[in-house]
Amino acid sequence: MSAVLPAEFADLERFADWSLRTEAERYAKRLASSMDELQEFYDAAFPRLEAAMEHCDQYPLDALPDDAKRLLWLCYSLVNASFPVEVWRQARVPDSGAASMDAVIEPAI
Repeated sequence: MSAVLPAEFADLERFADWSLRTEAERYAKRLASSMDELQEFYDAAFPRLEAAMEHCDQYPLDALPDDAKRLLWLCYSLVNASFPVEVWRQARVPDSGAASMDAVIEPAI
């Protein structure tokens, strides 16, 4: 299997399936993941967040190389996973029943 993230983030390659382009995909991945999976992803990716942002910041947002773009999407997924891990201890928003949120417009990169 070939790498999809920048070489300096090879340690996160096992989480490449979190590198999802849209918010809807990231939210669906979060809901489909167990708390153990969310925690494992969070524990591995959170300490690398600052380095990932520094890596991405060296390029204009509209000219990110594909590997940096996938790294950025992985960071977006980390944000999506952070509330369940840090606050709720469950993938769904507490007391939200069957409610869901759909992004109508989101940035395209």
